[in-house]
Amino acid sequence: MYRLALVILASTVAAQPLAFEVASVKPSTSGSSGLSGGCHGIDSTYSVRQAATALPLGRCVIRAARLTHLISLAFGLRSLEYIKGGAGWTDLNGERFIIEAKSEDPEKATEAQLLRMLQALLVERFQLKYRRENMDMPGFAMVVARNGPKLREAQGDEVSMNFGDGKKPNPEERVSLRARKISMARLADFLTQMASGPVADRTGLTRDYDFDLSWDESAGPALTTALQQQLGLRLEPQKVPVLMFVIESAQKPVGN
Repeated sequence: MYRLALVILASTVAAQPLAFEVASVKPSTSGSSGLSGGCHGIDSTYSVRQAATALPLGRCVIRAARLTHLISLAFGLRSLEYIKGGAGWTDLNGERFIIEAKSEDPEKATEAQLLRMLQALLVERFQLKYRRENMDMPGFAMVVARNGPKLREAQGDEVSMNFGDGKKPNPEERVSLRARKISMARLADFLTQMASGPVADRTGLTRDYDFDLSWDESAGPALTTALQQQLGLRLEPQKVPVLMFVIESAQKPVGN
């Protein structure tokens, strides 16, 4: 009987969701539409430049974020297009919020644990109710081009993907991407944000790679052309499976 009680207690403790020690959710009053921030766990990776301005360990600090931004970050969605439902205050012109949260033990919390805490926070403070739904959407399969890949295997341990100056690229100007120790799955995630539909990795390439990619949608080469010429990869239009996030209901948070 005593042993059974211990088993039940252990199961109850394990089932309890992770939660921040302290967390603040406030409306963003700065007027800024520039989303910034994230979560810093003990296993988070940063480039040398990013490390200089990284958040304190064990914290999530997110500014000027709509609820859809917060959902995308917390649940690891590849694109805001994977979110359906919601009210007017959650849409493209919706209200923005500031979240500042700290884990109970910053020296131990992983990035995945912080994101689970963020999920729990959204459920609690925004009264978020949701479901997941599989859909096939028009998109692209990323495959190896006819003459084979033009990629070099990763030479170092740094994992990074940035645009050199750290700024968000202007689609009307030349864009230069520097990638180090990046998998094809992560490249597909990146291309999903740049292409006109979701991108699924169908290359069969399983290693991590270092590469540089430059394109210019106005003056050329376009992204799809640059991808084939510089990396030996191409995008084939086809329907790809996407796990959608459906907002069933949500409420604006009141107080902290």
